[in-house]
Amino acid sequence: MIIAIGTKNPTKVQAVITAFSPYLPGEFVSTNVSSEVSAQPLSDDETMTGAINRAKNALKSENAQIGIGLEGGVTKTEHGYFLCNWGAIVDCHLQPIVAGGARILIPDEIGIQVSSGLELGDVMDHYVKKHNVRHNEGAIGIFTNGCVDRTEMFTQLSKLLVGQYVYKHKK
Repeated sequence: MIIAIGTKNPTKVQAVITAFSPYLPGEFVSTNVSSEVSAQPLSDDETMTGAINRAKNALKSENAQIGIGLEGGVTKTEHGYFLCNWGAIVDCHLQPIVAGGARILIPDEIGIQVSSGLELGDVMDHYVKKHNVRHNEGAIGIFTNGCVDRTEMFTQLSKLLVGQYVYKHKK
């Protein structure tokens, strides 16, 4: 079975492999596909749509049996700016299975820069004076003081996806 992951980002790829391997053995293939949304999604709806599109595009791009998409975003609420993340899994038989992951409040100065058009990864690199935060601990790792990193966050999200997928296929 070919399981296509709609990204080349190493934190997301590792998260999917870690979560899916015990339940769905197969050949994992990471592929660069479009989310068909903004480079930096700014709402739950846009972030979720991006995850679904990545899953569908990965499935098609790799002629796979399963496509997986993970997308991170920022959403503004009355309480401030929050990290948000969504994932989707698709195959040729089911409607997309979708799950949302962890949310944490981020500093307004970060949220304002992101909502003005900058990507969170670029803002974080400048904020912590470090290169490539998005491929390492991520904003979640910075703002949880390392208690939860980006791979762990996306692994949990991927487990929500694979668990639903296996459950639906048992029926």
